[in-house]
Amino acid sequence: MSWKTLDDMDLNGMRILVRVDINVPVENGVVTDSTRIERIKPTVDYILKMGGKPILIAHFGRPKGKVVLDLSLRVIRPALEATLGRSVTLLETLEGAENLTDEAKAAEVLLLENIRFHPGEEANDPGFAARLAALGDIYCNDAFSAAHRAHASTTTLAHLLPSCAGRLMQAELQALEAALGTPKHPLMAVVGGAKVSTKLDLLGNLVEQVDHLVIGGGMANTFLAAQGLNVGASLCEHEMADTARAIMAKAVKTGCEILLPADIVVAREFKAGAAHETLAADQCPEDAMILDAGPHTVARISAALENAGTLIWNGPLGAFEIPPFDTATNAAALKAAALSKAGKLISVAGGGDTVAALNQSGAAGDFTYISTAGGAFLEWMEGKDLPGVAALKTG
Repeated sequence: MSWKTLDDMDLNGMRILVRVDINVPVENGVVTDSTRIERIKPTVDYILKMGGKPILIAHFGRPKGKVVLDLSLRVIRPALEATLGRSVTLLETLEGAENLTDEAKAAEVLLLENIRFHPGEEANDPGFAARLAALGDIYCNDAFSAAHRAHASTTTLAHLLPSCAGRLMQAELQALEAALGTPKHPLMAVVGGAKVSTKLDLLGNLVEQVDHLVIGGGMANTFLAAQGLNVGASLCEHEMADTARAIMAKAVKTGCEILLPADIVVAREFKAGAAHETLAADQCPEDAMILDAGPHTVARISAALENAGTLIWNGPLGAFEIPPFDTATNAAALKAAALSKAGKLISVAGGGDTVAALNQSGAAGDFTYISTAGGAFLEWMEGKDLPGVAALKTG
């Protein structure tokens, strides 16, 4: 482990600048999903238990360096207080944070106003980072989901103070190290989603690392078409055929087995309960859309899962939002969950659609680890060095 954790720091009497991700969905002034807030609670609780004072640094939305009142963290504070079970004092300006009132000094938890109100944040301005550093004694990054951004509060600040990973960052890094750093083989990946073009780097990296690669969703149609199969009216990037063939050729060289749909579920309309049929992958009618993988494909995926040591999952196998086209995703996810629960599989999943699909299937609770970090999780899987993680490295 090349980075320090909270356990390596003396927190007593210290001001701890904690970079968190509480960029949560809000509707009509109310937080609708507090998952990200819940995930920072162990870090805040531990700092307080050890006698430290947490000063939270967070962003909300994309104000692009300007004060946008609708993107004030004030709207998130009630949910933050409810989750932490503590009062949280919002510091509305950086000047206010530099000159704390007696009330703020006595507060249990401090929260800086939206850090992206300052142009120096996304510009990674050294002077701005130095002003932030002066507010604390120790820096703790607990925002893996923002670690792919080279911003003042995610990278430069880490070099200006003694630094460590928070509990959520620590859990993310340990899970991802187990999945891609030193995985137990056979290593299997499930990659789904609409487009090959958005996951080129990911597929290119995975075929060099994994033993089995399942390709599902709309992107599987592009691979089927690249093999000369008719995909009818399906979502398909026909212009990516050469790229798909190059990825398949690379997989042959690296010994990675690519699992594409052997059978397909097709329909003429994209709506819940639409009339549908299951056909062989090479039998798609001209006027039909491929909306899910069929039972034979699921059986092949399940058999591969039985033999796998580690699974990385990003993206659904079909149009999971609309039944019955969630069948393949649900069945494969539940199989992976059962194997994980039995201690036979290490399963790590991440990405927005992935989390939604696994929650919907009821499989999420038994996966080894589910990352709430969308872009950062994807870039890690692509083999990229994340600036926010690199900044924490000790040697």
